[in-house]
Amino acid sequence: MKAHLLYAGRDFDFAAELPANHADLIQDLELGTVLQTMAARDKFLLDISTRVMLASLDDPDDIRYRQQILADCIAEPEIIRQMYGIALGALQDKRGVWGYWASQRPTGILSGAVGQLEVLVVRLRELRQLADDQAGKFRSAGLVTLLQSLQRDLDDEYLDTVSSHLRQLRFRGGELISARLGRDNSGIDFVLRSGITRRGWKERVGIEPRSVYSFSIAPRDDAGAQALEAIADRGINLVANAAAQSADHVSSYFTMLRAELGFYVGCLNLHAALAARNQPLTFPVVEPASPPTFSCADLRDASLALRTDRVVGNDVDADGKSLVVITGANSGGKSTFLRSAGLAQLMMQCGMFVTASAVRASVCRQVFTHFIREEDPNMVSGRLDEELKRMSAIADQIGPGSLILFNESFAATNEREGSEIARQVVRALLEAGMKVFFVTHQFDFADSFRRQRPGDALFLRAPRQPDGRRTFKLEVADPLPTSYGQDIYYRIGGWLPDRDGIRPAEAD
Repeated sequence: MKAHLLYAGRDFDFAAELPANHADLIQDLELGTVLQTMAARDKFLLDISTRVMLASLDDPDDIRYRQQILADCIAEPEIIRQMYGIALGALQDKRGVWGYWASQRPTGILSGAVGQLEVLVVRLRELRQLADDQAGKFRSAGLVTLLQSLQRDLDDEYLDTVSSHLRQLRFRGGELISARLGRDNSGIDFVLRSGITRRGWKERVGIEPRSVYSFSIAPRDDAGAQALEAIADRGINLVANAAAQSADHVSSYFTMLRAELGFYVGCLNLHAALAARNQPLTFPVVEPASPPTFSCADLRDASLALRTDRVVGNDVDADGKSLVVITGANSGGKSTFLRSAGLAQLMMQCGMFVTASAVRASVCRQVFTHFIREEDPNMVSGRLDEELKRMSAIADQIGPGSLILFNESFAATNEREGSEIARQVVRALLEAGMKVFFVTHQFDFADSFRRQRPGDALFLRAPRQPDGRRTFKLEVADPLPTSYGQDIYYRIGGWLPDRDGIRPAEAD
């Protein structure tokens, strides 16, 4: 049996390495807050959520397959958590059984395997009962197929047969083994027989000839005991191996079921946390990779929404645009929007909901980030050198159809040189078929694209009110040669600008 809750026809590779740029994505998009909320202090859920979120899907059908399953999970969260609890309980029960034996002899292996199968069969019955009770409540192909397979493959006749075989393999009346004598009178062709042949009363009173002969060994006959153990081991070796393989098979099913359900349990944790904060939640509309598509209504930074109640959403229509340039006032919400766009893309491409009223986006091959870094006292080179090295590493991994998010990149030198570096990098990326979001204060860079590629780029600006306040809601507007950095200077100095000049902040 297979769960197939993350892909329609194959298993998710949980052993695969994380993308080479995973650390940058987690740091730059503040993904850690989202992942910790999904995990709810569970290390296993943290690992599963991280692996699934960073292994982006690029097939719209695969994404919709997960979206439909997650929609069912959100509609019936208690059933999903109950199913997850059964899978988790099965693995815990199995570990408890293994703890009682450590022998590598066939008799020990058989005993441990039978013990495992006995507790796992109990959990299989629970799964089948859940499928019987709840199958009609789901609509997604993934969950409907899973529950139907549980009902079909784990019917009462099958489970009763398995339980009967396990009782026999306990050999409470001893093992019945047949063998032949070899040319040297050693035993060969050992075969384990089902059942124990017992003498009837006529044999016991001597009316019929004996069909079973037996002998006993002395309590201190260690050599005799070892000889009998060797015979038993040879007789049950094949059965022990088969039972161990069966136990491993059933155990691996519960392992995969727990892992795949774990991702959806993490999504339920995140959904509950965001809904409790009254954040808008929706499943994005997934579009093919080409043409470039990105539009949103009330899109919010999921990470920020988990930390504060003051979150402003943005409405953007960048359909058909390969380049989105965000300029405007310092502390005006540019970086927050960039993170919200990156998080929305990652969440969409692993089949999740997003924090918005509506989102429609094309799939991309990979998501990359190149954000400004705080000065590192351990740096052996300058900041610009460090930025260029990171860009070089991205260039080695990125390919056509990817999305890359820049935040104040190449600003560690003067504007003329930084603008030229950024211009050449972005031009090369666009010509190679990639999509770029770029937050910048470099007017020369932004204005050059406004003049040279007006039809291929969207320009957003973080506005500034006349009194210096920010709305944190981006608007479509051409770049300006100022980012109003003086507002920060005045605020820190205790002054606020207004239409009539500068006034002390305490005047408010």
